[in-house]
Amino acid sequence: MAGPTKKNVGSPSLTDSSGDPGRPLPHRRGDPTVHMIPSRQIAHNLETPEMKGEGRVGPPRGFSPINSGRGWRKRSRESTRPSAWNEGRTGSVLVLFFSVSLVFQIFVCFISKSEGQEFFRCVWFVFDFWIWAFFGVSCFRGMDTFLFTSESVNEGHPDKLCDQISDAVLDACLAQDPDSKVACETCTKTNMVMVFGEITTKANVDYEKIVRDTCRSIGFVSDDVGLDADNCKVLVNIEQQSPDIAQGVHGHFTKRPEDIGAGDQGHMFGYATDETPELMPLSHVLATKLGARLTEVRKNGTCAWLRPDGKTQVTVEYQNDNGAMVPIRVHTVLISTQHDETVTNDEIAADLKEHVIKPVIPEKYLDEKTIFHLNPSGRFVIGGPHGDAGLTGRKIIIDTYGGWGAHGGGAFSGKDPTKVDRSGAYIARQAAKSIVANGLARRCLVQVSYAIGVPEPLSVFVDSYGTGKIPDKEILSIVKENFDFRPGMITINLDLKKGGGRFTKTAAYGHFGRDDSDFTWEVVKPLKADKAAA
Repeated sequence: MAGPTKKNVGSPSLTDSSGDPGRPLPHRRGDPTVHMIPSRQIAHNLETPEMKGEGRVGPPRGFSPINSGRGWRKRSRESTRPSAWNEGRTGSVLVLFFSVSLVFQIFVCFISKSEGQEFFRCVWFVFDFWIWAFFGVSCFRGMDTFLFTSESVNEGHPDKLCDQISDAVLDACLAQDPDSKVACETCTKTNMVMVFGEITTKANVDYEKIVRDTCRSIGFVSDDVGLDADNCKVLVNIEQQSPDIAQGVHGHFTKRPEDIGAGDQGHMFGYATDETPELMPLSHVLATKLGARLTEVRKNGTCAWLRPDGKTQVTVEYQNDNGAMVPIRVHTVLISTQHDETVTNDEIAADLKEHVIKPVIPEKYLDEKTIFHLNPSGRFVIGGPHGDAGLTGRKIIIDTYGGWGAHGGGAFSGKDPTKVDRSGAYIARQAAKSIVANGLARRCLVQVSYAIGVPEPLSVFVDSYGTGKIPDKEILSIVKENFDFRPGMITINLDLKKGGGRFTKTAAYGHFGRDDSDFTWEVVKPLKADKAAA
């Protein structure tokens, strides 16, 4: 994503609705702009020297620089100071309460014993029990909450553009030759796209046409938006797969599917959690859906001022329920989206709230304390490859679980199914999702590892985070009985040799948690465990 333009860098100035960065924004109630203070000032709630003098910018004194979309918020103890729980005072409060309660109980027992007031003593103990119960529940509920953040990027982000081009090449090869061996990388910068890598295929592929068609479908149709699909320079440097790798992995196409070895060494992870219907982390789901919604309202004309590049980020407050993750509320929503030069900051904020945030984030997760940062850099006209260089495989966390679970480090896009970076991660996701969907655990991580040229995985690991209804060792046995982790069999069981646009869809807005028949690894397999049912 492109950062702020040169005229904004290092400047603490605000931007008014006309877009003039040198003119302070009026501090009025109802102003939806939420992005006028540099992030380091927001994070630390600091005043710049300009704020202290006559030429101060930013919020008026006594107001918080964090805005919830209804104007600058008046500072209060509640909005500027964390609760006792979050400051780590819970233990001290409990000790004080216990001490006072103990003194009163001793006193009451003494009086009751000396004067025979058994009724009074019983009443006191009942009252004391309920006070402790209420206090304890409130205390531990507060202690167990935490914040977790996930981000996503739009299909017009330079790195995601490269992912989509690489997967479009893979789709084209598989459509004509299902046995194609593809390792396709893409890079891009201003007015240039380069496709390179190793491909062995019988398919007749027009690489330049694939590049231009993919750029055009995303919306890169002129230099103004970051790239001109019809006039940009396209470079192609494709060679065949190394014969050393070929003989080790698939014996120059002579091996049976069950004997095909892994295309490389590595370890891959699958993850699932019961916090959403998709069995995916809520923070990741919301960030991804916000990005997809930005693209939708851009292409259908609802927000015609939008351009292809953009990023989203969502912070969710969670509660840890004995290892399972329970979303409580959305703490912060961040959207940075490329836009044309005609739209004002006020219009951007209003449209994003009405047409993007409201349709995506369920109302139950939003409250008066939810923070919105909408285009916090103040200006984002230059984007796409013109703003930043792009490269395949640089958004692997966005592709998977938004920071939850774990990641082995291997990217997906541009790789055929013999590359276990992709197929191994897909089967691990299906295993983890099936475990949660069948009620064996509320949350699950599955790891699988490989050696190049070896069909059988070196290891398979299951972690239910303490949420399993049966021991993890028993869940692992069930997984091994129901899933074949050999690369050749993964390819057959998940039908991964089919191209025709299938993998290009995975290259934007996530490989997992999607309701699409092409995402065969999202199909839940029935798993049985007698002990779990008991």
